[in-house]
Amino acid sequence: MLAVNYTTLRDNMKTYMDKITDDYETMIVTRKDNKNVVIISEESYNNMMENIYVMGNKYNYDWLMESKAQLENGMASVHDLPEVEADE
Repeated sequence: MLAVNYTTLRDNMKTYMDKITDDYETMIVTRKDNKNVVIISEESYNNMMENIYVMGNKYNYDWLMESKAQLENGMASVHDLPEVEADE
């Protein structure tokens, strides 16, 4: 996690935004009076929101944990999928 003050961020905005998106970094922007903000990429945000949704619903969570246990216990199988033509 990166921490940078507002002035440094403002002077190097592109560099920091590239680091956040390219390296999946999280950045804390420090401000006066402890009114800090956190910057993350849109991809990281979307992933976080999806995880909150899946883990926040008991039925989804239970299904996911059951699937994980099946995989860990060797109860998974691999199947070849048929090729699909682009115009189908």
